[in-house]
Amino acid sequence: MPRRPPLSILSLVLGLAPAALALAAPVGAGQPERLRFADDGVIPNSRLPVLLYRQVPLEGADRAAALEELFVTYGWPPQWRYGVYRYHHYHPNAHEVLGVARGRAKLRLGGEQGQDVQVTAGDVVVLPAGTGHRNLESSADFLVVGAYPPDQQDFITQRADPAAHARSVGLIAGVPLPASDPVTGREGALPALWR
Repeated sequence: MPRRPPLSILSLVLGLAPAALALAAPVGAGQPERLRFADDGVIPNSRLPVLLYRQVPLEGADRAAALEELFVTYGWPPQWRYGVYRYHHYHPNAHEVLGVARGRAKLRLGGEQGQDVQVTAGDVVVLPAGTGHRNLESSADFLVVGAYPPDQQDFITQRADPAAHARSVGLIAGVPLPASDPVTGREGALPALWR
């Protein structure tokens, strides 16, 4: 088995800032990519990994409706259809799932020192509370379905602000873990990877 280079060399080779290191674990069919981001003093991020599902199989031509149905099935009631804000922000009191219904975008996850991720229709991003995200660029038809666990519907949208950091860290610590994965349910990846 080949030896992996040290993380600092790996991060340089991949072009990642030290705060944004994707796990090197292989991803099997139907399993999400896992991304981790460190607290940068402005964006708290999370000890929990971001889960990125690629090309989730959906029924029918209306992907937005299909994503809403999927999220409802697994206990994440949809709250909106829109895009992703073009400024760094996070939710200190709620976990969030973003289902890409149409178009494509380049998102920066994890704050200014984070990682750029390309998403296209059919991709789903599960963000633990406190994880920074921002739309860097997107197609004109980019549409996302946003959903949250049932006890986290009154979410706060916090812009990147060092003055809000300490308060946000306290809120993040009190956010309960969801009962199920919004893509694969109670037996899915989230309950295993977030506990």
